[in-house]
Amino acid sequence: MNLTIIIPTYNERENVAAIVKRLQCVMSEHVSVRYEVLFIDDSTDDTPARLEALAKEHPEVRYIHRSGERGLASAVVKGFEAAKGEQMIVMDADLQHPPELIPLILKRLSEADIVIPSRFIDGGTDGGLNQFRKFVSWTARTIGRLSIMRLRDISDCTGGYFGLNRNVIEGVALNPVGWKILMEVLVKGNYRTVHEIPYAFVARDAGQSKMNVKEQWNYLRHIVKLVSYSEEDRRFYAFCLVGLLGVLVNLASLAMMLTFFPVDELAASITASLIAMIHNFILNDTITWKISQNLVIWRRVLRFPQYVLVSTLGILATAFLARLFMAATGDIYIGQLIGISVSTYGSFLANNRWTWAGPEYQAGDSQKLIVTQEYWGKIT
Repeated sequence: MNLTIIIPTYNERENVAAIVKRLQCVMSEHVSVRYEVLFIDDSTDDTPARLEALAKEHPEVRYIHRSGERGLASAVVKGFEAAKGEQMIVMDADLQHPPELIPLILKRLSEADIVIPSRFIDGGTDGGLNQFRKFVSWTARTIGRLSIMRLRDISDCTGGYFGLNRNVIEGVALNPVGWKILMEVLVKGNYRTVHEIPYAFVARDAGQSKMNVKEQWNYLRHIVKLVSYSEEDRRFYAFCLVGLLGVLVNLASLAMMLTFFPVDELAASITASLIAMIHNFILNDTITWKISQNLVIWRRVLRFPQYVLVSTLGILATAFLARLFMAATGDIYIGQLIGISVSTYGSFLANNRWTWAGPEYQAGDSQKLIVTQEYWGKIT
């Protein structure tokens, strides 16, 4: 087995020797594994000199110093390109990621495409962060998991400690913004299986954290880029936007019917809803699921009754939840809001899997993701 341990560094002069020593202790018990420690360094202090000394003293240590470049995620991408191993493990240089987990990561990589040490499954802990950092981490993680479908089953999608097999990123154009390279791999990579193991995130011994407001802004930019890349996420947000436009069309149609035509309120409401439904169907067929446009026109028209059925079920679900909350709390608006949210997501899934189900767009969909986790006691 060939392994590359990729460690991005920026002004980590106090830590590089310590992490090499700990890695040597861990790997000395696994003589069957050929490994290299590859530092990708962007430092402005004397870290490169210390890395040069380590590389001369230890043949398994290599480093690449980048001048005029910054960024943890781009450093990791550089490490992927320069790595010699078929298995790669990414970790920080600050010793908050325990090297002692590497043997287990390697073992699990024989069974899964990606292995992620997680702070947030049973047995893990993020005790190395103060309360403010925990809140920031939770917020970032929640935004990512809510925004991108492929991250929702991953408990620690923003972590910087993970292992993967080379074929996961083979031929993949990685272009991250900021420092969350794992999210880039999870959205763009070629894989089906992810395995999470618990670990304790420990306090930094030396050096300073690189987290700042600029990196938080870069994180949000990265989320937007990943959403635009992901076909399934683009579809969902397009579906929601079409729905919002449909509300405006519905209200405008209702106003026109009541103003210019001699019809009663019920007839005007039904007509306006039908107009909005046709409007939404046309936009969804031509924009949201545009990859299906190569079908003959009559097959696309036949999707309309399916879409109407799904929409009707969504309306009934919203009405049921609104009535349920009205009976339980006396507040119909909370129930209506929850009903809209539930029915919107349910309608999207139903339309995605039934109304517009076909090999023309399914071929572009991500394969079913399998996420497994293991638990081996609370870590302290």
